[in-house]
Amino acid sequence: MRGRRCAGVVLAALLMGCQAPAAEHRPGSPAGSPAPSSAAGFGAVFLAVDECSSFGTTSFTEVPCSGERAAARVVARHDGRVDDGPLCPGTTDFVLHISEQRPSRDEDGDGAIPQGYACMRNLQPPHPGDPGGGGGPRTIVGDCVYGAGDGKVRETACDGGGREKPEYQVTEAVAARSDCPATTALYVQLGGAHPVGCARPV
Repeated sequence: MRGRRCAGVVLAALLMGCQAPAAEHRPGSPAGSPAPSSAAGFGAVFLAVDECSSFGTTSFTEVPCSGERAAARVVARHDGRVDDGPLCPGTTDFVLHISEQRPSRDEDGDGAIPQGYACMRNLQPPHPGDPGGGGGPRTIVGDCVYGAGDGKVRETACDGGGREKPEYQVTEAVAARSDCPATTALYVQLGGAHPVGCARPV
């Protein structure tokens, strides 16, 4: 088995209510190109799609998905910065930012790990990225939010178990505000092909 490898990574969105950026009352979404990924298995590319990581505090180690240290699986992987690249899948639990590394030796022989980000899904519950889960890097249909001031909202668990009580729930994702039903009380930025969330009070 190939040796383990660790790159400098930072947890961009933790499990409860962390979003970057916070959902706002205007539509919009980042765009970019996906990074090449490898299906060759553990170690071929650092944290490629379907590979797994352990949890850490300042760094995350790539580990075999069948191992006891495996905690989360990569569901999408892109080069570059999150702000400039494609959105993670809607039910992503958290995002890892991967710092560029140029070690003297690495497992694929190219001597480098490019800057990028990995969209991660926990192997076991809880899944804060699920609808109503109260976290994840994206707000999606089924999520609940509360007013965070300055015209912004943040996610919180729909079951009331989060730090903040839910005030609105996103019931639809549409292309424009005019497509929301008349009962809509709040517009929430979602990103993607349907960037406007229609939310109602809960």
